[in-house]
Amino acid sequence: MSLQIWLAFIATTCFISATPGPNMLLMISHGARYGWRATTATMAGTIVGLALLLGASAMGVSTILATSALLFTALKIIGALYLLYLGYQCWNAGSQLSLPSANADTPRARFRTGLTIALSNPKAILFAGAFLPQFINPSLPQAPQWLILLSSFFVIELSWQLIYALGGMSLARWLASGQRIKAFNRSCALAFFAVGGALAFAKR
Repeated sequence: MSLQIWLAFIATTCFISATPGPNMLLMISHGARYGWRATTATMAGTIVGLALLLGASAMGVSTILATSALLFTALKIIGALYLLYLGYQCWNAGSQLSLPSANADTPRARFRTGLTIALSNPKAILFAGAFLPQFINPSLPQAPQWLILLSSFFVIELSWQLIYALGGMSLARWLASGQRIKAFNRSCALAFFAVGGALAFAKR
């Protein structure tokens, strides 16, 4: 892999990862509620989820999703419903930073939430199947190229997740009153509703 191709991949991935989406929205929400250290459990969940998606894409699942309207629709509806559920949780939190569901504040629960968010977006599988292969030179050994691309991708993704979590934690310092916390919860709820709705109506 040439340096030029790698730098193009880095620049493109930095832009894509920085764009707010379900993962980054979750980092802001958890960063504000639990702090960045506790949010590392959420990050671990999303990273494991992304690794599973990339593995699935490598095994050809992206091709199956691209050709199976029923499977794609089923996965995106499941993902949309989970995002709407998170929005419902945030809305019901009222003027409290802690979420109302039982055990929502445990590391295991945060890991599970991050994992579910990452796995519930079928667009990510299609993205992995369409985006990453563009930077692979078929005339060169495949394994070293994939190793470089995937390691770079995960470093960039994890860095942005940490930045968003730190941003959420900084925001928590501003949330000194019940009214501000309530406004924050309602904003997170509306954002989850919007992202969930966008996923529900997304096309391949």
